[in-house]
Amino acid sequence: MSSPPAPSSLAFVASDRPEAQAARRRLDERYGSVPVDQAQVIVALGGDGFMLETLHAVLGRQAPVFGMNRGSVGFLMNDYDEDDLPGRIAAAQPTRIHPLQMDAMTQAGEAHSALAINEVSLLRQTRQSAKLRITVDDRVRMEELACDGCLVATPAGSTAYNLSAHGPIIPLDARMLALTPISAFRPRRWRGALLSHTARVRFEVLDGDKRPVSATADSYEVRHVARVEVHERRDLALTMLFDANRSFEERVLAEQFAS
Repeated sequence: MSSPPAPSSLAFVASDRPEAQAARRRLDERYGSVPVDQAQVIVALGGDGFMLETLHAVLGRQAPVFGMNRGSVGFLMNDYDEDDLPGRIAAAQPTRIHPLQMDAMTQAGEAHSALAINEVSLLRQTRQSAKLRITVDDRVRMEELACDGCLVATPAGSTAYNLSAHGPIIPLDARMLALTPISAFRPRRWRGALLSHTARVRFEVLDGDKRPVSATADSYEVRHVARVEVHERRDLALTMLFDANRSFEERVLAEQFAS
């Protein structure tokens, strides 16, 4: 951005947390606000979960999202500061991300589709481990994975659930996806794979009647899936804005050296 957006071009949205709602009221009074569909920049107040909700809500719109932390986790958020907000936004660095497309078929033959900004994850529904067959670009790469689950993560989501499952952190410009098992039982030593962002991944649930599996695209869950296909949507893009002194790339790099 070459110049600060006019105060009237900002839209403030907030999570249900009292501190987020209070911040929205103060910022709205100080800078003014327009409806989301008229905004040049959307300011999201909350934690990472609310940032994901906001990004899903603005898919297909051109307005970037500038988050400020008023929640419990703020990896995707900037520090909260009410002063000179238009100036901060003007100096912020844009980060473009592309979501994943999840196409799931249930055991009953029902089709479900959803988009994921962080990851698509498959998880066992009962005490018994899931059994999955994994195909990448129409070639079976693993005939049977016994596990608690498995996920495909975007670079933006690689520091979220993927990292907790001991998956790799991926720089945003790497054009890769992480395929990461969740508590793999057999083969026990399999740690997952790094895939090209063009890869198309298919999971087939083995013995699904006895070992049911759910699939989740961020917060959208489908139960009792039989087959799940995942690929990146390069035709869709979202833009997040980060303070110039703490870009998303710097956060990802710092996370790799965190103790």
